[in-house]
Amino acid sequence: MNGLLKGFLSYYKPYRKELFLDLFFACLSSGVVLCYPLLVNMVTQRAVSDAGIDLELIWKVGIVFIVLIGVEFVGNFYITYWGHVMGAKMEYDMRNRLFGHFQKMSFRYYDNEKTGQLMSRLTNDLFDVTELAHHGPEDVFISLIRIIGSFAILVNINWQLTVLMFLVLPVMVAFSLSCNRMMRRAYRKNRQSMADINSQVEDSLSGVRVVQSFTNEELEIHKFKEGSRRYVDSKRNSYWYMAQFHSGLAVFISFLNFLVVIGGVYFIYRGYFGLPELITFIMYISALIDPVKKLINFTEGFQNGASGFERFMEIMGKEPDITDSKDAVSLENVKGLVEFQNVSFRYEDEQEDVLHDLNLTVQPGEYIALVGQSGVGKTTLCSLIPRFYDVNAGSVRVDGRDIRGITIKSLRQAIGIVQQDVYLFNGTIMENIRYGNPEASDEEIIQAAKNANAHEFISQMPDGYNTYVGQRGVKLSGGQKQRISIARVFLKDPAILIFDEATSALDNESESVVQESFEKLSKDRTTFVIAHRLSTIINAERIVVLGDTGILEDGDHQSLMRENGVYAKLYNMQFDK
Repeated sequence: MNGLLKGFLSYYKPYRKELFLDLFFACLSSGVVLCYPLLVNMVTQRAVSDAGIDLELIWKVGIVFIVLIGVEFVGNFYITYWGHVMGAKMEYDMRNRLFGHFQKMSFRYYDNEKTGQLMSRLTNDLFDVTELAHHGPEDVFISLIRIIGSFAILVNINWQLTVLMFLVLPVMVAFSLSCNRMMRRAYRKNRQSMADINSQVEDSLSGVRVVQSFTNEELEIHKFKEGSRRYVDSKRNSYWYMAQFHSGLAVFISFLNFLVVIGGVYFIYRGYFGLPELITFIMYISALIDPVKKLINFTEGFQNGASGFERFMEIMGKEPDITDSKDAVSLENVKGLVEFQNVSFRYEDEQEDVLHDLNLTVQPGEYIALVGQSGVGKTTLCSLIPRFYDVNAGSVRVDGRDIRGITIKSLRQAIGIVQQDVYLFNGTIMENIRYGNPEASDEEIIQAAKNANAHEFISQMPDGYNTYVGQRGVKLSGGQKQRISIARVFLKDPAILIFDEATSALDNESESVVQESFEKLSKDRTTFVIAHRLSTIINAERIVVLGDTGILEDGDHQSLMRENGVYAKLYNMQFDK
């Protein structure tokens, strides 16, 4: 808990001035509220008597009232507006830090996490943290000032009645702490339930075309209702504890009022003070109850914000499993020599290696095709080169250097990847190609598109390069998306290329155009091709056949066909269909 508090307070450091002013104006507003009953007491005791009404005193008190009202307005305006702005800035800092942290996490992390839950932590959780960041210190400060100030003034009016009233407070505090512990656990479950709903919504909407093609709308609605029902159940549990808390505190407040009235009547009867003092005393009870109510209303926000920040710190506490080593160096003047030396790899929570003691050397500029049955590790092998995963044993080397000793940024800048499932961002064609090199000029982008055989179809679009592609490029065909992704890699100009079954989902005509683009792009670059259609890699300089035991065959198409082994069998199976 101390670690969470220390971490939360650290986000106030850049905004110490704003926080100081927020607390100053909160103190000023609280002081003004404490002055009002004193002014009323002055009027009731001095301005009205048997001799008549002291109009001069009433005018003076009235002027003071107006001034105090103006001061209260300024104070409340500052803490409401600038206090919220301060909270929004803190939310900005936290959200940027969290998003940056997400960008550092490896594929292994995302293999085990749901996108919807991560989005919930990035949005809903941090919004509640903002409310806590603003209202937390301010509400606590206002409440303490009013409670302490009211106590001091009440003691001066009648200490016996004040002590009697404040005997109730320790019981109230103990009750509040007990309820808070239970509410915190309940609100944490609420967060988890809402994250599950976000994850289900994100999954369903992303796959809406699949949903509708299988006419499974009712199934998705049922799944959403089930998630919503679990959320309602978790909310019902938290509301149960909230109801206990609110109703219990309401009882304590009512009991305080009862004590003051009964005790006040008794002390008037005994002659300890008069009716004006009792009126002032009752007004200060209201000044005391208001901050208590503020704390009651703040409790729900505190529980939301505390659980949200706890979840925020939980993610921030997870270190990326793939990072630069302390002595990592930048990869420069890349030639493209890639070596796998005794490489073994297994995915997390799996017992068997996907790759075991594998050795493979690929010379600079060599074009190598990886083939084999699904699951033998072709994609895994290529994912190790840019360190999307780290090997469990052995090493992967680029230009003779272990990639774990190379900075991740410089390593990945030297590698271009074209995948089967092309991801285009929801923007224009120009923006998507420029993703390969954010500093590229429009002319460089157009040249990259020409190299990728994409310029012609882009020019025929309604808005040319400024045509919006839609979510994930939904407005483009598979071949068009693939050529844009190739143009993006052309713009990056890497020394090492990885084609991951990039044409397996295309028709013959599109495949032919894309294949031509591949050949242009792969010229003089070290190229790895994961092939599904073996017809596309017949002219490869080298074909490596992977199996469960590692590399089964290695050679060009003609030599492997003469061996009549695994490759020949796979090739004949495809062309016998």
